[in-house]
Amino acid sequence: MNSATRRSYLCVTLALAAAAGDGCHAGSAPTPVATSNPRFEWFDYRGNDSVYRAIPVTPDTYLNPIIAGFYPDPSVVRAGNDFYAVMSSFAYFPGVPIFHSTDLVNWTQIGHVLDRPSQLDLDSAGVSRGIFAPALSYHDGMFYMITTLVDRGGNFFVTAKNPAGPWSDPVWMSELDGIDPSFFFDDDGKTYVVNNGPPAEQPLYQGHRAIWMQEYDFAAKRFVGPRSVIVNGGVDLSKKPIWIEAPHIFKRDGLYYLICAEGGTADQHSEVVFRSSDVRGPYVPYRGNPILTQRHLEPGRPFPIETTGHADFVETPNGEWWAMFLGTRNYGRDLFNTGRETFLLPVTWTDGWPVILPGRETVPYVHARPNLRLGTKPPVATSGNITSHDEFDATSLAPYWAMLRTPRERWYDLTSAPGSLTLQARAEPLSGRGQPSLIARRQQNGSAMASTAMRYAPAKPGDRAGLVAFQGEDHYYFVGVVREGDRVMVEVRRRAGRTAVGDSVLASAPIALSGSAPIHLGIRARDGRYDFLYATKPNAWTVLLADADGTVLSTKVAGGFVGTMLGMYAYTDK
Repeated sequence: MNSATRRSYLCVTLALAAAAGDGCHAGSAPTPVATSNPRFEWFDYRGNDSVYRAIPVTPDTYLNPIIAGFYPDPSVVRAGNDFYAVMSSFAYFPGVPIFHSTDLVNWTQIGHVLDRPSQLDLDSAGVSRGIFAPALSYHDGMFYMITTLVDRGGNFFVTAKNPAGPWSDPVWMSELDGIDPSFFFDDDGKTYVVNNGPPAEQPLYQGHRAIWMQEYDFAAKRFVGPRSVIVNGGVDLSKKPIWIEAPHIFKRDGLYYLICAEGGTADQHSEVVFRSSDVRGPYVPYRGNPILTQRHLEPGRPFPIETTGHADFVETPNGEWWAMFLGTRNYGRDLFNTGRETFLLPVTWTDGWPVILPGRETVPYVHARPNLRLGTKPPVATSGNITSHDEFDATSLAPYWAMLRTPRERWYDLTSAPGSLTLQARAEPLSGRGQPSLIARRQQNGSAMASTAMRYAPAKPGDRAGLVAFQGEDHYYFVGVVREGDRVMVEVRRRAGRTAVGDSVLASAPIALSGSAPIHLGIRARDGRYDFLYATKPNAWTVLLADADGTVLSTKVAGGFVGTMLGMYAYTDK
């Protein structure tokens, strides 16, 4: 980014924050001209949740969620004094983000487990299909990640000596039926896979599932011995529990513990525990189950955290136990746009049973830190009111950027116009099942602002480029520059459900673009309301559309398992 552009960015940022006055003027340095493939000079994200402004944070506390935004289904493992965690990525590429920490609080993304097309085929996958519930293990100097690629081959695992990669190509487990597999390495050298699958008999009701176990031979790369059900239905089959899933087994004081999610991933979500003196069972449920849920609490309470479950446990070097689990920050009844997020709480042992949150206790936004040496703060925060700015002056994208589905061609670059991200406009719409020219990051706060500076000259009718708030193929907003016949417009478009008509244009205005100046675009989220802005000069923002219905970006309305992504997009007709 040159000095003139940087000054423009600083002025725009000040305007977003507090309507700064005049005084920002471009210098005389030459600037790039607009092209038919948009160039984005920077991207800025700023969270502004009121709950974090009101919470006092001290060196001895941390904020929940510890990894905010659409990072669900956490799995965590310790290797020596280091902790690593992975989350579901569904149809986004690269797949399975992996984070590192030394204190369970400060998390730095070190890459993705599945970062090569040979590892991950997401062609034509729906946004909420793809990678479900990765489970991370560490054994005898090797890291293992096992997961399910829904609709694209089933279950597989990959391995690595270094969790930052490279990871191996997949080893497929075609004989394994179901989802949510995880490894358990026993003290006698045997390895087992536990997973969610259909019950052995005809299901008794909708959502009736079972937890299965079978031994796995790594040398032969095959399952051996009998495959058996260790939990049928859930804690109490007579109560018709639904969606027992996300099983993890660990051993403590000679006993085997099985933790699972139960109740589905919506407002009835919970975490339950069973134990056994033998790895194959029988597994007896804890009488105090569930060990984590918020389903019995009043949803209208201030700043509710809901849908908690899908936990994984880790023991620290000093013997503390902690749980990472998913939850949501709701702004209305079952309404959240940021997806399912990763939270952290201690595990308390009572009469030989682990409990995360008893009784009517609520998941706290602030909690005392683990008894570990303070870790290094990440280059990009993962909790609280997150701010992130990318000038695109590196040779590769930062790890928090993602794209839809597996790339089969190179359609973006950081080198043709150094200091900017260039997207090749292609005939792949957001509403399709191809791979659109979309680079996006997660919306990590209910209240947030995303903005960019774009140089773009649409060549043909229908060409468009700009910012999007994207929840799925049928639920998104676009604000940007569009050629309509012989006119160039700035528009807000929306898709709010499957329709043959296409996107709806909600607001538009003619715009005269200068080849030497970028257009600034902004999306401001305010929980269930979104504003869309543009500017042709620093400090001169125009609200093109205010108070747009943001609930169309919620999981409740859009369905699926993902959260809203904010990013840059380009399209051209064939």
